[in-house]
Amino acid sequence: MLESNHVTKKYRRKAANDDLTFSIEPGHIYGLLGPNGSGKSTWMKIASGLIVPDRGEVTLDGVRAGRQTKAHTVYMATEDYFFNYMKIRDVRRYYEDFFDDFETPMFLKQLEEMEFDEDTKVASLSSGMMAKLKIAVTMSRRARVYLLDEPFNGIDLLARDTVVKTILERMSDDSAIIISSHLIEELEKIVDTCIFLKDGRLILMGEIEEIRQQQGCSLIELYKKLYA
Repeated sequence: MLESNHVTKKYRRKAANDDLTFSIEPGHIYGLLGPNGSGKSTWMKIASGLIVPDRGEVTLDGVRAGRQTKAHTVYMATEDYFFNYMKIRDVRRYYEDFFDDFETPMFLKQLEEMEFDEDTKVASLSSGMMAKLKIAVTMSRRARVYLLDEPFNGIDLLARDTVVKTILERMSDDSAIIISSHLIEELEKIVDTCIFLKDGRLILMGEIEEIRQQQGCSLIELYKKLYA
């Protein structure tokens, strides 16, 4: 489905991604793990077609990530990307106009569960509310690949359950979800496969149950071992 083939991206002399090669298969939720500076966001931006690698490529069904794959790939960045003058209603209309796969009933259902009002201005949202709105619009698209960069940032403990529920509801046999997060305890509940990056390189990848058995520890304990 999604293939990362020897992907290398440098900023000046530092490699953000260094020869990253791995495969993403449909029907799975992946945890993309590593400390700050390990290359997670850079790889996601390459996979979504936003930036071009210096060497190698990411392909979706054999097509290089770029203009042709953007219709099938959703990337949720860590940065806020709505205009402050917008109301939530305007955000919905924007997505309805620009994305053929945007499902309005799904979005409205999420707004109700998150207790949002469409008349609310984006500028008035707290960081946690903004994070939930980003999740709502992202997961309301019917895509092949979902790339979620730190989706739990700024979201309180109780609201995380709603976000997790939203992510799981969108999962299907022909799509893949890739989540980057420092909140390992949240990821451990929902991911089935983990990808560990360090200094831009792949250091470990596998199904979470197999990794637990081989390493004899939880995902959090393994994370500490790898990065301490």
